Amino acid sequence: MDRFGTAGIRGDATDVVTPELALAVGRAVGHEARRAGVGNVVVGRDGRLTGTGLADATTAGLVSAGVDVRRAGEVPTPALAFSSRGRLGVMLTASHNPPGDNGIKLFTDGVEFDAAAERRVEAGVEADEGPTRWDAWGRVESVDVLGDYRTAVVDYAKGYGADLDGLSVAVDCGNGTAAYATPAVLESLGVEVTALQANVDGHFPARPSKPTPETLSAFRAFVADGPYELGFGHDGDADRIVVVDGDGAVVHEDTVLAVLAERYVADADVPNPVVVTTPNASARIDERVEVAGGETTRVALGSLHEGIATVRAAGREVAFAAEPWKHVHPGLGGWIDGVASAAVLARLVAEAGGIRALAAPVNERPYRKDQVACPDDRKARAMARVESMLVEAFPDAAVDTTHGVRLEWPDGSWLLVRPSGTEPLVRLYVEGDDVDALVDAARDVVEEAVSED
Repeated sequence: MDRFGTAGIRGDATDVVTPELALAVGRAVGHEARRAGVGNVVVGRDGRLTGTGLADATTAGLVSAGVDVRRAGEVPTPALAFSSRGRLGVMLTASHNPPGDNGIKLFTDGVEFDAAAERRVEAGVEADEGPTRWDAWGRVESVDVLGDYRTAVVDYAKGYGADLDGLSVAVDCGNGTAAYATPAVLESLGVEVTALQANVDGHFPARPSKPTPETLSAFRAFVADGPYELGFGHDGDADRIVVVDGDGAVVHEDTVLAVLAERYVADADVPNPVVVTTPNASARIDERVEVAGGETTRVALGSLHEGIATVRAAGREVAFAAEPWKHVHPGLGGWIDGVASAAVLARLVAEAGGIRALAAPVNERPYRKDQVACPDDRKARAMARVESMLVEAFPDAAVDTTHGVRLEWPDGSWLLVRPSGTEPLVRLYVEGDDVDALVDAARDVVEEAVSED
């Protein structure tokens, strides 16, 4: 049974990510750690109500496999990843999912488990090696990882942009664990911070955990009505970030990605550094990376870490890696980090004289996303139909089926159709001057492909 998706294991805490599963995964990870000669594993969780029980079950599995456990408590996922350097890490989080969900995300030396490592854990769960002998069980102790993590982010961000004394920023923590990091990091950098929804609450009472233009509407109005030059919105575990300008408008996620990519490429000390991104990311990224003297490569969603490893194995330097809203800062570490993004972006905004001035060089063509409902067990058949039907509907487009079905036209327009890795949906991404017509035509094709028996 394939339990791992594009972001670890995730699902309802009562029938998918249960204590029984957490125990089995913990034990499998513990045996994996022992075979790799890793003596301890750090365990953290976000603020979901089911997190404590799942962390307890995971810990029981780990210690019964013979490894020591360092319990980090409630932390942002980037802080847990930071603390997994030199060892393994387990984060109990469902990120932006509803409060009844939870998940298990695995790290090794600051990087998410790759597909091969996840398959080994999956096999370990199925095989169930059982506990090691009673006198070889591991020990448990609590650790504080937040202080060192926040200091590391502050020190890293100081390498970019300008001092932030006097910059006024609002942060919507969304009742998630970003409350433990982003406001403190920005304050340490000299920002005047107003933190909203900064009480961690696993019910996510203020808004849904997923930060979108719609769920952030009250926050956007707050920013627009106040003295703020910038706003940041996070999800439940602070790996995602949404950027809002002083007028309360959301800065397009691909524009944010392009800005960071261009800066990191420009600051790289090697020729032609690489930016790793995903097929749903805009061509505006490629344009800014090329201006800065770099190269862009695309990998499947959820595979940034594998993409980074592939580029490095070829002897190339990775300057930046990202998919929309989720950024890996290689100069800091190998994990996705929304807190670091907030810190670096704030300093770049201060240097440029505003977020719009910073983003001005980016060519923002019209861009839209859409989706079509599709049960998980029908996705493979639907996508096979989508490929042939799109080719027939758009015979003048170049086709790439490496990661879903991506069509490109000579004028720079493009369309991507791919199955969601976390929800019963087929997603559409479209960029081009006539974006609405292209979305409508593509959606008709996808709906017909999904509806066929």
